[in-house]
Amino acid sequence: MAPKLPRDNAQTAGQFIEATHGDEDAKQYGESYHLAFADHAFLSRPEVRGIRFELELLKPDLTLRERAIDHTIVVFGSARFVSKAEAEEMVLVASDDNVRLKANTALENSKHYESAREFGHLVARYNQTQSDPHSRLHICTGGGPGIMEAANRGAFESGDLTIGLNISLPREQNPNPYITPGLAFRFHYFALRKMHFVMRARAIVVYPGGFGSFDELFEVLTLIQTKKIEPLPVILVDALHWQTIVRFDLLVNQELIGINDLKIIHFVDTASEAWSIIQDWYTLTE
Repeated sequence: MAPKLPRDNAQTAGQFIEATHGDEDAKQYGESYHLAFADHAFLSRPEVRGIRFELELLKPDLTLRERAIDHTIVVFGSARFVSKAEAEEMVLVASDDNVRLKANTALENSKHYESAREFGHLVARYNQTQSDPHSRLHICTGGGPGIMEAANRGAFESGDLTIGLNISLPREQNPNPYITPGLAFRFHYFALRKMHFVMRARAIVVYPGGFGSFDELFEVLTLIQTKKIEPLPVILVDALHWQTIVRFDLLVNQELIGINDLKIIHFVDTASEAWSIIQDWYTLTE
């Protein structure tokens, strides 16, 4: 039997701190005696922001590489949508006309939740046909509720790995329960979170949403338009909604964007249509 060789002769930082009792010595000599990488006050200084950027870039990247996750499909959309079952319960218990109106709106919007859930299932079903983990596509979301939860849920319910990129907010956004343990990441910087959305993205699927969804959508459109990233399908689900909310045609008519810029965008109405565009773009076979 071959001997088990060490991967690295160096002690880990944690082992070194424990072995040298550095924290105990710091009580006597002051905070300056902390090892730099173990000094939270030092790492929190404005001057060290660049290092914090690098850490937020590196930590998820290493983890995803170790899990053989090379390709993702990123799903954006409102955090406020709920499942059809939850919306129907809201309607059932509505106590007055105002509450009933909101419940009925939630029920109407629940179609987007169920569509994103179906989309997650379609992607997971494709992965089940791929023996090489490096050829699989994995659902990646912002990790929160609503559309994010729905897409993660569809993949999770089908037994697939599912990724969540959460962000620290004043009102904390907790990870939804359908993210694979070990693949829920927490960011402080929006910029680094957005970079991770794009780094492995092979398609962007966007459901109706608010400021955050618009921000993420137009960030990607700008990166493609300016050739900062390779072209990839950007799919907007619920064509009438998007063509009403954003007058892309008017932007072309007023020569604010070029007609070719619209080739970046695909309008669809169903999860299966969204998945078909991705299959055609990459010539995927199941």
